[in-house]
Amino acid sequence: MSGRAQLMWDEAVTGYDFGPDHPMDPVRLELTRKLVGAFGLDRDVEVVAAKPAGESTLRLVHRQDYIEAVKAASADPGSARGAYGLGTMDDPAFAGMHEVSALIAGQSVGAAEAVWRGDALHAVNFAGGLHHAMPGGASGFCIYNDASLAIARLLELGAERVAYVDVDVHHGDGVQAAFWEDPRVLTISLHEHPRTLFPQTGWPEETGAEAAEGSAVNVALPAGTGDAGWVRAFHAVVPELLAGFRPQVLVTQHGADTHFEDPLAHLAVSLDAQRAVQMACHDLAHEYADGKWVALGGGGYAVVEVVPRSWTHLVGIAAGREIAPETVIPEGWRQEVFARTRQLAPGRMTDGRWPVSWAEWESGYDPADRLDQAVLATRRAVFPLRGLLA
Repeated sequence: MSGRAQLMWDEAVTGYDFGPDHPMDPVRLELTRKLVGAFGLDRDVEVVAAKPAGESTLRLVHRQDYIEAVKAASADPGSARGAYGLGTMDDPAFAGMHEVSALIAGQSVGAAEAVWRGDALHAVNFAGGLHHAMPGGASGFCIYNDASLAIARLLELGAERVAYVDVDVHHGDGVQAAFWEDPRVLTISLHEHPRTLFPQTGWPEETGAEAAEGSAVNVALPAGTGDAGWVRAFHAVVPELLAGFRPQVLVTQHGADTHFEDPLAHLAVSLDAQRAVQMACHDLAHEYADGKWVALGGGGYAVVEVVPRSWTHLVGIAAGREIAPETVIPEGWRQEVFARTRQLAPGRMTDGRWPVSWAEWESGYDPADRLDQAVLATRRAVFPLRGLLA
């Protein structure tokens, strides 16, 4: 085990571009990579460009007919008319779509391979986390499901227990669907309640197929949930499940769209709480998975104010060089942001809410509180299936 973290990066991933009016602006990837460099984190990670996922790898999760449809739409975007979810408002077809989607998937698969084989203890692909893509269709800005492909590759390499923790504001539906019948994979998703947000799935009663009951876990948080509730819900569910499951690898998805400035959702989480949960995921990987940690990006549509800071914190944590919240952001990066976007960049690596305060579940709960009701619903649905007290 080298112990060194890997950062998966190929400049070409910024070609994952649905067009100028689409909320998933690839500038968020470019600015994150530049902020990582501005803080000198390149000295603390090994920057690796993995090869694109080939067809045999894509078929670990995706159907052949869907892969062919992506290729066809990639070669002729105008031919996509909504079949397989391609050519829609969420997932408009664009030239080279197959190639860049396979490249992003390849970074996550490469991260999983590096961690499993011991080339790195931690690996980060912040261009990944495209968790909505289904085996047979695109969905929610996602063409190929790199998170599922990374997990499937770990299973192919011999892993017997892989845990996936998704803290994106949207339900990790594609990953749940890919492993719905597989007890070797524990999927845990904390997300805004499906009553108020796409994809309208992720109810606590969704617990896995009969042969894998309790392998899917969903915490459906009420709109408006802020730092204290979000972090409380995470700690009320995730550590106990991981302690019982004892994964050999922990794969986590860190969509930054839980943030109060994100334009597409309704949670009220700060950058500081996102950092707190990133740190918790790192610590849980060491406590329950021998430190083997694959960390992915995901959603996040406040592309200047939030995403670069959040994922730079993630890279710093994985690299073993945490960036203190009060750290001033390098002026050169701020100037580059303005030149690139005509937006003013934030000045520090915090929203001013550090340290994040939250009440542990063991200290008691309020049955009239909507956040506690959400946690209780999840614990009652899943914990007995896993031999745990609800």
